Amino acid sequence: MKYPIADAHCDYLYGAMEYGWEIQNGKREQTISLPNLTNGNVKLQFFAAWTDTSRQIPPLEQVLLMIDRYYDMIESNTGIVKLTKDYRPDGNSISSVLTIEGAECCEASPSILRDLYRLGVRAMTFTWNSNNELAGAAMGRRPKGLTKEGKEILKEMNRLGIAFDVSHLSDAGIDDALKLSDTPIFASHSNCRVLMNVPRCLKDEHIKEIARRGGVIGINYYGPQLVKSGNAKIEDIVHHIQHVVEVAGIGACCLGSDFDGMTRYPEDLPNPSRLQELCKALENSGFSESEVEKIAYRNLHDYIVQFV
Repeated sequence: MKYPIADAHCDYLYGAMEYGWEIQNGKREQTISLPNLTNGNVKLQFFAAWTDTSRQIPPLEQVLLMIDRYYDMIESNTGIVKLTKDYRPDGNSISSVLTIEGAECCEASPSILRDLYRLGVRAMTFTWNSNNELAGAAMGRRPKGLTKEGKEILKEMNRLGIAFDVSHLSDAGIDDALKLSDTPIFASHSNCRVLMNVPRCLKDEHIKEIARRGGVIGINYYGPQLVKSGNAKIEDIVHHIQHVVEVAGIGACCLGSDFDGMTRYPEDLPNPSRLQELCKALENSGFSESEVEKIAYRNLHDYIVQFV
């Protein structure tokens, strides 16, 4: 069986903006490309516009440039489409969702958020690795929860229909989001802290509560969030998937690769073309075909389709 794949996070758009990457034929350092996605049977790909706050270009300008690259990609490739409620993964097209990683571009302005929604943004994280005016980051210095401005932006995201992504958010920020959000929240690319004790991984209590409220947790392939030393492998990804399922049920887990957001990949999963090997490893670990299909595609699709 060749499973459809849904991936909740990649950083291709930054490479398209900064390095001139094209989706049709990837450069050597590029993992997200049309051939790799097709060979891996990826049928739903989230494309994140990640803000590089170290650059002189204002965050909003960066995000608008990446959104332009996103639409150029769709307009230049008939095989990549925006996800719709009636999309089915059994055809030749790959559906896509536009997201934002790091909400500095909003400038704490609901008006800017509404414009980003009009441009097609359907999910957003508040932070990357540093605290900002909306929230504390998991890797930030003495991180706190959501600020007053952050709570207002979350409220407007709920009203508009933009999914709130807790990946990179501090524990206190996740607590605040769980208290305040009227719609299910999710983690696009976060692993399990009980297996890897780093702030970027989720505590079991957060995994359980996100799932209880109808959200999903995307497991990423970043080595330092999978293993304590050495190169990560597919089996390490499987361990984190197993833990999410044990803690929160089969409907709670999905995939969130972080492809093109890393410099080193699992040695047996260097790009999306080999994702069916991950599915085979899930089968070998004891998951049924229907359970693998949920983890690989259905759970993420069913979560995000409510926002399109």
